[in-house]
Amino acid sequence: MKNFGRILTAMVTPFHDDLSVNYGAAADLAKYLVANGSDGLVVTGSTGEAATLSNEEKLRLYSTVLAAVGDKATVIAGTGSNDTRASIELTQAAEKLGVHGAMLVGPYYNKPPQEGFYQHFRAIAQTTDLPLIIYNVPGRTASNILPATVARLAEIKNIVAIKEASGNLEQVSEIIRTTPNDFVLYSGDDSLTLPILAVGGVGVISVAAHIVGKRMQEMIAAFENKDITKAQAIQSELLPFFKMMFITTNPIPVKTAVNLIGQNGGTFRLPLIPPTASELEQLKNIMHTMNII
Repeated sequence: MKNFGRILTAMVTPFHDDLSVNYGAAADLAKYLVANGSDGLVVTGSTGEAATLSNEEKLRLYSTVLAAVGDKATVIAGTGSNDTRASIELTQAAEKLGVHGAMLVGPYYNKPPQEGFYQHFRAIAQTTDLPLIIYNVPGRTASNILPATVARLAEIKNIVAIKEASGNLEQVSEIIRTTPNDFVLYSGDDSLTLPILAVGGVGVISVAAHIVGKRMQEMIAAFENKDITKAQAIQSELLPFFKMMFITTNPIPVKTAVNLIGQNGGTFRLPLIPPTASELEQLKNIMHTMNII
């Protein structure tokens, strides 16, 4: 499976008030997302507060979401870290549970050189049959996976896609130019989904799709149907909400928005905290203006 869908939602992880994982709420949210525009779900990505989850919690979340929606949508496990050995172990464990693929973030903090990136992802790919998505997000990892490295990785059979969140359309274009036609690129920024479609991307791994997934599907469908005017209009309509999702650190705004629409996103594990009163008011205002709440 090399194309996991057009819109994959990077799902938040609901917590109880005591900060334990609320697996029932996770199952309910997964069902809601799939019914409202998500072709697939990325579980335990950065939006899922993966940095604060144990491997035991991650694996139970994969099983929970698979049981809830695995026959209706793709379930992608966020198994990457800055430790190659640990990434291999979690990827293999997730594969045994039956996930449809794994997403591997570029190693953070230790800032490997480009050859280190290549060897890290190759080492993981050699130990699993899962289709793998590379995740390039320099704003979080402090290092950028360059197009030439991505092109080398795309030659590995089960490295099939990249989530590109560099914000650099020239880099996106170069990746598309230098990788095989069956290697797919997802936008990692909601606001750049339409521009990335225009240069050859296939869709988005989204934060905002928690709330506006159906409308985003309409935008992508309009683009694919060559109704560029409609696609641009929807992009303009959604842009203020896309921006609001990053008024403070992700996933604080989106998790709050999930709660505001009546779904159970729960609270946050430190070091993340709830939004300030000002941030909450701004979020409520834009959601009222867009008739979301």
